[in-house]
Amino acid sequence: MRNRTQHFINGEWVDSTGSETIDVINPATEEVIGKISSGTEEDLDRAVAAAKAAFPSFSQTTVEERIELLEKIAQEYEKRKDDIIEVITAELGSPISKSDKVHYQMGLQHFRQAAEELKTFQFEEERGETLIRKESIGVSGLITPWNFPTNQTSTKLASAFAAGSTVVLKPASNTPFAAFLLAEIFEAAGLPKGVFNLVTGSGSTIGNGISSHPDIDFVSFTGSGEVG
Repeated sequence: MRNRTQHFINGEWVDSTGSETIDVINPATEEVIGKISSGTEEDLDRAVAAAKAAFPSFSQTTVEERIELLEKIAQEYEKRKDDIIEVITAELGSPISKSDKVHYQMGLQHFRQAAEELKTFQFEEERGETLIRKESIGVSGLITPWNFPTNQTSTKLASAFAAGSTVVLKPASNTPFAAFLLAEIFEAAGLPKGVFNLVTGSGSTIGNGISSHPDIDFVSFTGSGEVG
């Protein structure tokens, strides 16, 4: 049984300010495989505050520092291959072969590709007498779907880190455990505190909170039209 009822905020695993939990079910067996916290608005506020505080320094990191960080994340991701495959198979009901060849690999490649893109990405360009500079946008709220626990999550996170933005992630409540593994991977890679924050919970509380929070500068959502 996987009971992950804490949130990852400002580099630490912290208890929720609420007591409600959400069951996570393996759709292949219809068995409850664990529980997560049904996070509160207060939990989200703490996560956003941590991301906001970390943004000024992280946004000023050099391209070389971000490349090194993304490469370290990819290395730590590879070390957790068996764990990632096991978790995705359990929470998504995915065949082991697909968990390996599709889900694990897609997540890994996003971190690798983001590092490669940074090596040639131009943050400044001149057009006539105009200088155009691309800057980190700020705190990014990321909401991800159930059907690709690593792919959709990793592409959003890798892009945010490459751009120098800090994040608050809300994974789908159906498949949240891969996101917990990512948090552990980021810890091992030395991601600065507050750059990545994970809050689990319902769309009505955490999803709505992210989309309307005054201190979140950018929202990336992937999901159905009905949920959107």
